[in-house]
Amino acid sequence: MKNVIREIRTIFKDETGFIPLHRPLFSGKEKDYLMECIDSTFVSSIGEFVSRFERQFSEFTGSNFTVATMNGTSALHLALHAIRVDHRHEVITQPLTFVATCNAISYTGAKPVFIDVDYDTMGMSPKSLDEFLQQNCRMTNNECINRVTGKRIKACVPMHTFGFPCRIEEITDICKSWNIDVIEDSAESLGSMVGQRHTGTFGKMGIFSFNGNKVITAGGGGCIITNDESLAKRLKYLSTTAKETHPWEYIHNETGFNYRMPNINAALLCAQLEKLPEFLIRKRLLARKYIEIFKDSEISVKVERENTIANYWLNTIELKNKEERDMLLEMAIKNKIMIRPAWRLMNTLPMYQNCFSAPLKNSLKLSECILNIPSSVI
Repeated sequence: MKNVIREIRTIFKDETGFIPLHRPLFSGKEKDYLMECIDSTFVSSIGEFVSRFERQFSEFTGSNFTVATMNGTSALHLALHAIRVDHRHEVITQPLTFVATCNAISYTGAKPVFIDVDYDTMGMSPKSLDEFLQQNCRMTNNECINRVTGKRIKACVPMHTFGFPCRIEEITDICKSWNIDVIEDSAESLGSMVGQRHTGTFGKMGIFSFNGNKVITAGGGGCIITNDESLAKRLKYLSTTAKETHPWEYIHNETGFNYRMPNINAALLCAQLEKLPEFLIRKRLLARKYIEIFKDSEISVKVERENTIANYWLNTIELKNKEERDMLLEMAIKNKIMIRPAWRLMNTLPMYQNCFSAPLKNSLKLSECILNIPSSVI
């Protein structure tokens, strides 16, 4: 255990100071673009930087359209609302995720259904998904109905956990056969690829987060990507309070949301996007150092699966059991190193513990044994 602490301090070249989990790095034109934005006076939801960011993000991910939002949670809520998910529906997701995933589902009035993850990717298991659908669901009038609850399963939200791509191609194929829309929770996977395609481009939509601890950040922010032009227009319309275009009239024909990204945040993101390729290279170098350090130890490092590229947003190690995990956590705290356990499984939280769950063997094991270790760009 002491070796882990020593190696982390060696990697980050800091013998005594606090080492965070993932600190932001502003090494480009952030200050220049912020001043340009301030000088323009367009610091709120209208401005050139929002449009520039949306264009550049589409180019980077290979998507046709990007709609900027105030954060990743609002992006997912908006995406679900846009396909009319509501209280009559259920949405399949995974229990090993950040609470925002389930909260966004809950905002629509729908209930989450929890499917197990694969042990290697830590993301939704297509095998478990297929078994759940075959054993518990039926197709009625081209709708997937949960025979246990009687509700329609309208959407599926798999997550690319810690930036490691899940088996999204298999998941989308399964969901297509059951007429279930897939919205990828790609909040953590900017820069992650499956084959030649970026995460977030396999489903109907993909959502991203630019929270302060993400690979690139504006302090907050999020976005939705899609290849569907009509859907992109609807997302933009809904995100801007569902206001109709008019020179002076305030016309609103349905309930919309004030989910717009401020121009001043977009200015930061435009600068961060310019540095993203460099950040991703440096994060892969850090991951290789961790892989080399732990190769002959009892601690294993999570690595990208074949034919994928992980962004290694948060490097993840696995210990033998919960006791060893907790020992390392306590030691790290004492040594001013930020190491984080996995989130509590969503099906164990009070507001979601009565939701439908499939067997969750892998999720349970991972939640007790994995840790995220310092992963800042160095």
